[in-house]
Amino acid sequence: MPDIITWQLGPLPTLLSLAFGYLLGSIPFGLLLTRMAGLGDVRKIGSGNIGATNVLRTGNKKLAAATLLLDALKGTAAAAIASRFGLEAGIAAGFAAFMGHLFPVWLGFKGGKGVATYLGILLGLVPFMLAVFAAIWVSVAYLTRYSSLSALVATAACPVVLWFTGYEEVAVLFAVMTLITWIKHRANISRLLRGTESRIGDKG
Repeated sequence: MPDIITWQLGPLPTLLSLAFGYLLGSIPFGLLLTRMAGLGDVRKIGSGNIGATNVLRTGNKKLAAATLLLDALKGTAAAAIASRFGLEAGIAAGFAAFMGHLFPVWLGFKGGKGVATYLGILLGLVPFMLAVFAAIWVSVAYLTRYSSLSALVATAACPVVLWFTGYEEVAVLFAVMTLITWIKHRANISRLLRGTESRIGDKG
């Protein structure tokens, strides 16, 4: 049925999916939650990021966890709902949600780094890959205690695993998102190379 709908409507499902995905992805949950909790503007502390890591710098772990979950689920919802109209629509919506999180129009196109939304899209399109990502992240984190390095390695591995397990189209999507994720983490990469990146469990 989804393929028939896509064939009948032409590019319309994909265009609608792009708009739907972007609008959903651009919801700044980190900013909304911290403001509702009376913690002010999360963009004025730490890295100025709206993601869960910066929300955690408010000292509210529950709020950070909620931000992580909601930022992931908006990617899942975008990809999973649009996929009902075909894989291409799901891929389009997922990518748009990712870009919406990174560049939300409501915040002057200054958003998060995208890892949580990346994970959510992974869950929405190829659920088993979430376990692969988690296994790689935990392994690297255990060995190095670098959260950023763990995310970078896991995102680099995802397109490769997807390609060799037969999900070529999805692999291309995640290769593009991985490249963008690495660009967004360029400051972390620089600190890793200098040996000044903070480790998991460091204080201050």
